[in-house]
Amino acid sequence: MAIKSTIFKADLQVSDLDRDYYASHALTIARHPSETDQRMMLRIVAFALFAGDDLQLCKGISDEDEPDLWRKNLRDEIELWIDLGQPDEKRIRKACSRARQVVLLTYGGSVAEIWWKKTEDKLGRFDNLTVLNAPQAEVEALEALVERTMQIQCTIDHGRLWLTAGERVVELEPVRWLQPRG
Repeated sequence: MAIKSTIFKADLQVSDLDRDYYASHALTIARHPSETDQRMMLRIVAFALFAGDDLQLCKGISDEDEPDLWRKNLRDEIELWIDLGQPDEKRIRKACSRARQVVLLTYGGSVAEIWWKKTEDKLGRFDNLTVLNAPQAEVEALEALVERTMQIQCTIDHGRLWLTAGERVVELEPVRWLQPRG
């Protein structure tokens, strides 16, 4: 018998001073049995960074044809494709051909750095690709916020995030490894 996903609920309040965006989002997150708490929390971080009424959490790890998050327009075209981790070049190429904007949020410390050194030259040819890296110590700190039902306030200022849940505060500043040309 297959192990089912664990359902988490998050009431995410986003105050994004960089984009002048302020809203609350009720998120239902299905954490795949093979997904870690760190990765699940990074999906919430990615949601906060690109929050909008039309941004959706996808099946992610359990579906190879979907990203972790995406935003589609009314014609069902993919405006934004967000993946986590270190996908292979084939998946990135597919994403860049299907979506107007693609964001990779990498993590994993030295593993992510090794992946980046191997793929940096190949990824530079994509005009619509952004690669961000979440520092490992900050990713590990996100685990302190995990509960089955979470109330998280996220403030974003100059690319730095402060996530607050009760008395716990985690600061995270993704490093921009690649940004779109133009």
